[in-house]
Amino acid sequence: MLRFLKWAFGLLLLALVGLGIAYWTPDTDKTAMRAKYGSPASKYLNMGDAFVVHYRDEGPRDAPAIVLIHGSNSFLQTWDDWTGALISNYRVIRLDLPGHGLTGDYRTRSYTRSDYVDVVDAVTKKLRVSRFVLGGNSMGGGVAWAYAHEYPFKVTGLVLVDATGEPEPKNSSPPLIFRLARVPGIGDMMAYITPRSLIADGLRASFADPSKVTDAKIDRYWELLRYPGNRLATLYRFSAGRDAPITTPLPHPVPTLVMWGAEDKLIPVTSAAWFKQKVPDAQVVIYPNVGHLPMEEIPDRSMTDLKLWLAKIPPAR
Repeated sequence: MLRFLKWAFGLLLLALVGLGIAYWTPDTDKTAMRAKYGSPASKYLNMGDAFVVHYRDEGPRDAPAIVLIHGSNSFLQTWDDWTGALISNYRVIRLDLPGHGLTGDYRTRSYTRSDYVDVVDAVTKKLRVSRFVLGGNSMGGGVAWAYAHEYPFKVTGLVLVDATGEPEPKNSSPPLIFRLARVPGIGDMMAYITPRSLIADGLRASFADPSKVTDAKIDRYWELLRYPGNRLATLYRFSAGRDAPITTPLPHPVPTLVMWGAEDKLIPVTSAAWFKQKVPDAQVVIYPNVGHLPMEEIPDRSMTDLKLWLAKIPPAR
């Protein structure tokens, strides 16, 4: 029996080694990624010893400011279409959170919602932006929700796009890559084994219309996830567990727009009603046949609704 167990263990070990050799995916090159996914608007802000944050600050400096926060395993380019439509009349600030995009890892190895609230506050202070509309998608929406609780007088408007926040939402069905990343052992392997097909499947699951997921979009998600430090940051973030939900109303009234894809499989549309309960005056827009990323899947429709809502917000310069 002992001999059989040793033999079985040896076969398993060989299988794992073979799997690693077949699917091992190295980190991408930092310089090449900055050249490929940076832009003339890209800037890198030194935040002391902790990290250097990649951000873009576009539009007239004296215009009302809008700060946009991406979701988990995403990047500031998720807002490209919105930004292009906004920068004629607004100052639009986007950043790659630590462990994402071209920012890379955070030397403290802490990636909690509270850490990200601190990062957003530190970046806006560095840019001398004291009052702004704050928007976020998915995890970034949860960060925006938390920020509005901590700094309500800095937020002139709040935009929550398929945001995290509701404790234990029902009917949630995360893509396979998210489920695997939370499994001990398997999640650790994903820091080194990240097949492009896994990213493609996860991204297509985030869209109600998978045909809108182009090869270039898949490549960007796949390559920036493999930017040095990002995969390990994902493991630290997932292994830390879920942040405690913030279920209290906002401490100060903030105009709020809640936008949701009716076919979101990651965070179900019922969460939009949860936010409406917390902010009774919030405007809620539900998009039929749209998934988790309305700003990418239906940029024109979602931007039209955003502009109409922004027109009602008193400008803060």
